[in-house]
Amino acid sequence: MAVKLRLTRMGAKKRPTYRIVATDSRRPRDGQYLELVGTYAPVGEGQVKINEEVALKWLNQGAIPTDTVRNLLSKAGIMKKFADSKKKDNK
Repeated sequence: MAVKLRLTRMGAKKRPTYRIVATDSRRPRDGQYLELVGTYAPVGEGQVKINEEVALKWLNQGAIPTDTVRNLLSKAGIMKKFADSKKKDNK
C-alpha cells in the first residue's frame, strides 16, 4: 500500500479549507483516509495547523507528501526535523 500525505478539500464554494491526511494513494481525493494530520485554510491569513507527532510518524513509515503538503511541512519546520532524524539514524 502506497501511503501519501495529501490535501482533502472541505469548506464552501469559493471558500476552501483543506485537511492534511495520510491516505492510500489509490483512494479518491475526498475519500476515506487513514489518519488526520492537520488542516490548512488558504483563504485569508493562510492558517496551517499540523500535528507534528503524527506527521513525523507517517514520514518515518515511508509516506510520501505531495508537493503542496511538502511545502506546508517545510514552512512548519517538520521536514527539517525529519531530515535531521534521518541523519541521526544513519550515523
